[in-house]
Amino acid sequence: MGMPVRIDLRDDGVPEAAVDEVFAWLRWVDATFSTYKDDSEIMRLNRGELSRGGASPAVRRVLDECERLRGATGGYFDARAVAADGAVDPSGYVKGWSVDHAGEILEAAGGQTFSIYAGGDILTRGYPEPERAWRVGIQHPHLPHGIAAVVRANDLAIATSGEYERGRHVLDPHTCAPPEGVLSVTVTGPVLGTADAYATAAFAMGREGPAWTAGIDGYEALTILADGTVLSTPGFPRADPS
Repeated sequence: MGMPVRIDLRDDGVPEAAVDEVFAWLRWVDATFSTYKDDSEIMRLNRGELSRGGASPAVRRVLDECERLRGATGGYFDARAVAADGAVDPSGYVKGWSVDHAGEILEAAGGQTFSIYAGGDILTRGYPEPERAWRVGIQHPHLPHGIAAVVRANDLAIATSGEYERGRHVLDPHTCAPPEGVLSVTVTGPVLGTADAYATAAFAMGREGPAWTAGIDGYEALTILADGTVLSTPGFPRADPS
């Protein structure tokens, strides 16, 4: 998927085969959903060589969920947003969705304490130390080695949308222009795929994003505005950075 994936597994007794299964799953997701590989199902769908009904069940489920999220976000998360020809690109949901399932694979093999990092998004389970949660730093948008906030994370998904490495790649689907007034949005909650989509949507909203995130049920958000102001929802699990 063109991104680093790291697993920090703290449990003894989880078979190595389970980790191998995770990476095999991620390779399958890459081969199936890639918008760069000519033989992926997504590319074949976009060329009209594969019907939606003929796609694999996983692809159909992902596309259905993307439609649900488009409605839930007022169209700000849209798998077809920037494609003038109607081509679909579910990448903004697939990354988190694939990591959610990777976590399920580890849990089925007995994993209780682990984190999975995938291109800036993180899924955590358990406590890495007695009575001490995972601590996840949110990169500062303007300082490559700076931390804007620290999240206290156990059994939590964390997704961040911004312009850290890829430049202005998120567009407002209603205007097809980059959003203004915002540097990054981090969303936390129980499901990484959903958190990822919400973070993308809130970032695309620009200055209107913080008000929208305040109404998301079951998810919390931290937004860094272009002037450096940091806004967060009341329940955002921010930890003392010390």
